[in-house]
Amino acid sequence: MDLGVVQLGVVPYGEALELQLRLRDWRQSDEIADTLLLLEHPPVYTRGRRTLPADLPMGEHWYRMQGIEVHDADRGGRVTYHGPGQLVGYPIMRIGDVPEYVHTMEKAVIAALADEGIEAEVREGLTGIWAADAKIGSIGVHVNRGVSTHGFAVNVDNDLQPFEWIVPCGLDGVRMTSVSKETGRTGGIACFRKRIAYRFAQAYGMRQRITSLDRLQRTPALVS
Repeated sequence: MDLGVVQLGVVPYGEALELQLRLRDWRQSDEIADTLLLLEHPPVYTRGRRTLPADLPMGEHWYRMQGIEVHDADRGGRVTYHGPGQLVGYPIMRIGDVPEYVHTMEKAVIAALADEGIEAEVREGLTGIWAADAKIGSIGVHVNRGVSTHGFAVNVDNDLQPFEWIVPCGLDGVRMTSVSKETGRTGGIACFRKRIAYRFAQAYGMRQRITSLDRLQRTPALVS
């Protein structure tokens, strides 16, 4: 079974959300196969369904003055940060068992980090992916009529300072890290994007097929 992988570069959060919803509709009607969007966002805080006002202690106006947008999201979890140099993955997939789907996603991210020489893990009672005592990746999904949106974000070579201005994922005092911080190597997002695409497809027992957004939009095809 093929997994369509679309590499999009830097996409504003609102545009990426609209794209996910459009592809979700197509997947629900079996016009496209399972698809993974890989991209980066301009600086933005996204508030999941369980976000509390205290998670953004500076107030929206202050964040916007720093050049960081604030958006609501229908995914699980609380507030997190996205920015250039952080790899975001949005799988638009037909799924059954949601916990197993999330667990498999965690395994894929951990495998890709292992390829970079980083030993990562999930922790009981805590969300996301951890490297030693710091958080390196976040996961938050939404499922509608059996099809997923949202997904994962991995800090690769991004500025970590904006995490200091919020309560990331509702975890007070959490320290954030990145691939570049753990390895000392910079500019590695292109390489990591290839690793995650391979490991994600492998984890779900699929074969990745690199495609383009233009091709998806122009030629949706029925899935047998």
